[in-house]
Amino acid sequence: MKEEKADEEGISEEKVDTAYKRLKQEVEKSGYHLNPDVEFTKDLVRGLLTNEERYGYWACPCRLASGNKEEDLDIICPCYYRDPDLNDYGACYCALYVSDEVIREEREVESIPERRPPREEREAARAEEPARVEMMETMEFSGKLSKPVWRCKVCGYLCAMEEAPGVCPICKAKKERFERFM
Repeated sequence: MKEEKADEEGISEEKVDTAYKRLKQEVEKSGYHLNPDVEFTKDLVRGLLTNEERYGYWACPCRLASGNKEEDLDIICPCYYRDPDLNDYGACYCALYVSDEVIREEREVESIPERRPPREEREAARAEEPARVEMMETMEFSGKLSKPVWRCKVCGYLCAMEEAPGVCPICKAKKERFERFM
């Protein structure tokens, strides 16, 4: 049954295994952990791969993606809500990522409420984004900072560079997930 489903979606078990192993390696290098339930985690990876084929990006398998990458940036895995969910509940919304306490079996994964703001709030925030970006670009630095500071919206990593890094060295989020912070 599972193989038939995989064939319908065009996602082979081999592709899921390869993506799982790569993701696990990257996640562990970054200090994060995947859910230790391997079959559950591979089902989530299958969902990520399915969303990649549908939309061209790894939208969270537990949320409805719009198919518009800009609109879905906050739910591209790892999502913007991962770290707060790990801190508060021991796992991210879909339980792909789990905390150190869960790995050490000091905490069980519990139900995780949705942090993603309703569509209207997200649209309002996006509507304000050009004004925020313009304000940041026109701000004059006091001379204390020689370069702009960029913040990763996924993990909060900050760096002072002329441009945002191509990939976050902490969570591996891509350049488009950075915002100018200062």
